[in-house]
Amino acid sequence: MLYLLDANILITAANTYYDISRVPEFWGWLHYQATAGRVKVPIEMYEEVLEGRQQDDELLDWVKRDKHREALVLNETPNPELVRRVVAEGYANDLTDDEIESIGRDPFLIAYAFENAERCIVTTEVSKPSRQRHNRHVPDVCKSLKVSCYGPWQLNRKLGFKTGWSQE
Repeated sequence: MLYLLDANILITAANTYYDISRVPEFWGWLHYQATAGRVKVPIEMYEEVLEGRQQDDELLDWVKRDKHREALVLNETPNPELVRRVVAEGYANDLTDDEIESIGRDPFLIAYAFENAERCIVTTEVSKPSRQRHNRHVPDVCKSLKVSCYGPWQLNRKLGFKTGWSQE
């Protein structure tokens, strides 16, 4: 299984429970999993992380290091037809330009997993089934498209993260 990380996984981890300087084991583990090909970040999500950070920011410094970028970033280009399908079937087929803009890059993330059943989205977003059209959350879009979707704690359990983790 390849786990595709939403930008919010990195941002939330760095800002809350896995501060880079306080829990370096998580970041070492994440790099290890990315190098092993089990975890990747689509370029659209990587760019979202870069755009949402400020200079002198630990997460920005971490993701910009060549070794982390090379390990983390999914080396693929999105299939435009699958992105269109994700938008039409997962959100609505008659979205306005403003609605499409408000969705952001989530359709790209979902499209990478939509084309391969051996892929799973990992996001901090939670299901809110009452939301419609451009307001739908990633887990709900994934469910309607039959794409696997996990939260961060499920990823940690699946791939065995624990404090004190070591590559050895």
